[in-house]
Amino acid sequence: MKWTVYDVEMYEKEKQYIDTVVIPLMPLTLSSGAKAAVSGGEFVQLLTNEIERQLKGRLFLLPPFTYFVTEPISECTKRLNDWTNELKESGMDHVFYVTSDRQWKEIEQQLSGTLFSFPAVPFEHMDEAYKRQIVQEQTTKLLNAFISQWT
Repeated sequence: MKWTVYDVEMYEKEKQYIDTVVIPLMPLTLSSGAKAAVSGGEFVQLLTNEIERQLKGRLFLLPPFTYFVTEPISECTKRLNDWTNELKESGMDHVFYVTSDRQWKEIEQQLSGTLFSFPAVPFEHMDEAYKRQIVQEQTTKLLNAFISQWT
């Protein structure tokens, strides 16, 4: 389910079956490195949208957690953990973060949820069919990782 009125209505009716939330982690910058940040964010969006499509009714895909690349990681971590605590208090047993920003991997132990990190794939000049194939392959890996967390 996505952050839409229709899906929230469905969530309210089926709340007892939905115990997982996915939060894409998106860095923002308009200075040097913007292209890389956007590329990684685009990949994470494609990946999380596809996992939501495949697991609709089992998990909730939230809007991205956005942060400036200049923001201290300690502040980002605190905000993200605050989000996670709020979600867990609301009944979510599993909070999964998906990112292509490597800095999260360095502080993974400080996070209240489970981090899934993927290297950014530069889609800029890539053929659409090849792009879909890469997203499908990474979605399969992510799906298997989610299932292992649920068991």
